[in-house]
Amino acid sequence: MILALPRKGIELSYRKLMIDYWNSFCFIGMVIALLFFSASVTPSLLPRTYYVQGILSGFAIFLGYALGVAGVLLYQFLELPNPNDRIQRISKLVTVVAVAIVFVYFLRRMTYWQNSIRELMDMPILETAYPFRTAVIALASGALLIGFARLVIQSCVMLTNRLNYLVPRRISMMASILLVGTVLLLAGKGIVARGLLDAADSFFLRADELIDDGVEQPTLRLATGSEKSLIQWDSIGRRGKNFIVQGPTEEQITAFLDRPAKRPIRVYAGMRSGDDPDERAKLALEELKRVGAFERAVLVVATPTGTGWLDPGAVDTLEYLTGGNSAIVSTQYSYLPSWLTILVDPRRSIKSGNALFDVVYDYWTTLPKDARPRLYLHGLSLGSLGSEVSADLYSIFEDPIQGAVWSGPPFPSGQHNAIVADRNPGTPLWLPTYRDGRLVRFTAQNNSLEPDRAWGPIRNVYIEYASDPMVFFSPTLLYEKPAWLDGKRGPDVSPELTWYPIITFLQVGFDLPMATSIPIGFGHNYSPANYIDAWTAVLDPVDWTADDTARLKLLFSTKSNSDAD
Repeated sequence: MILALPRKGIELSYRKLMIDYWNSFCFIGMVIALLFFSASVTPSLLPRTYYVQGILSGFAIFLGYALGVAGVLLYQFLELPNPNDRIQRISKLVTVVAVAIVFVYFLRRMTYWQNSIRELMDMPILETAYPFRTAVIALASGALLIGFARLVIQSCVMLTNRLNYLVPRRISMMASILLVGTVLLLAGKGIVARGLLDAADSFFLRADELIDDGVEQPTLRLATGSEKSLIQWDSIGRRGKNFIVQGPTEEQITAFLDRPAKRPIRVYAGMRSGDDPDERAKLALEELKRVGAFERAVLVVATPTGTGWLDPGAVDTLEYLTGGNSAIVSTQYSYLPSWLTILVDPRRSIKSGNALFDVVYDYWTTLPKDARPRLYLHGLSLGSLGSEVSADLYSIFEDPIQGAVWSGPPFPSGQHNAIVADRNPGTPLWLPTYRDGRLVRFTAQNNSLEPDRAWGPIRNVYIEYASDPMVFFSPTLLYEKPAWLDGKRGPDVSPELTWYPIITFLQVGFDLPMATSIPIGFGHNYSPANYIDAWTAVLDPVDWTADDTARLKLLFSTKSNSDAD
């Protein structure tokens, strides 16, 4: 005979178990968690899909709950008096009603808030942002994170109870926290983080080794990667091969200008072209000499993005502006996206940029000043970070280069941040002016470079959009309202965007991997039209008219930025 509990008894036990489990959660923590969720569905710099929003909101729920629990523990530690039961019951009821109203209201506003960004970026308007799906994903992911945290705490408690037999309670408690924390740190860094990083590294390495359709080894003797080249074709990554092969031809530039043009020179050394940045830089210099780059009118030392990509909107437009009488040289330092490279090793771009500029500049200075090209710098994203500090100021003062065009400078960019911090009073952080504008100027979607205003001997231009999270992310978003939300906002920033401590940091952090997933002209997707304005101001091309600028912008208006980093 099989003995069994009555069904009713099982149901009562299960119900009691569930009630006890529910009661084990911190009421204040759940309140703050739901408030954090509500704040997290407000607009950020970029629009989001419902599943990304759900995961983001799940992290917000976890952080809110953790903050609430920490506040309760602090209150108990300070031994402050608790309100009586009646006041607690009334306050809980009022709080539940108020939070429920806020929760529902914010969910209902999700679609409107997402569309407030999409309208500014010329994106299709959503009929719904799927708030219910967002809430389900957020609650599930938040519950998983909270459950994991509770498991960690329970592990600490169990270990503390075991150690109590050996050492005093306070010592056992501290030892348990340190031991569990160390295990988690080592596991997170050595297993989870390293595993994810290795997976990403493997994926992007394979992507770097791919060859896009229509990209074949050049047959021209003076082309980089040809059989006569000092740089082997197989050593160049996918982005570098595209850069070498896919630029405008001599015939295309001639047809546009209606006058004879030259074949643009492009030199690129991949990560497999040399063992380190110095070796790749020296190899690139020798290739520049071989192809006659120092006989051109313009020479650009370009630092690519994290994947090794150079934006066609930047390099192609330059070659049209110079009539093909130009040379561009670049060396690869990574094959990971810029936002990921920043997390792994942001100094890669700086080391590579310094190495390449130093060897090119050292050789350039040995040439007669009246028989050498004008020398410029260029970089987008992480390439901007590496490029802007590559030129040693003391050397530059002695024999100056002619200028630079930098776009989307990432938030760790020291030179950019110093200039912006010292901007002229009253100018917005997202479009500053610096002193008299003779050395450096900023522009965005609309040309703000003041073409009639006099320049100094070195012309530097930063292109940055107010909606670019790569530029405007900052750890201070955790606790401080950013200056880019003060006063007049950028034309591509939602008027509904509100700063919330912790939440805005989380939102803009989630924007980083999606910074190029939106239309050209917004976020981290820079428009060829803005590069044309910048290069025109920096190069000051001869026999170039406003009509030429308009025609060139029209030519590039149909091109896409699908390979953006």
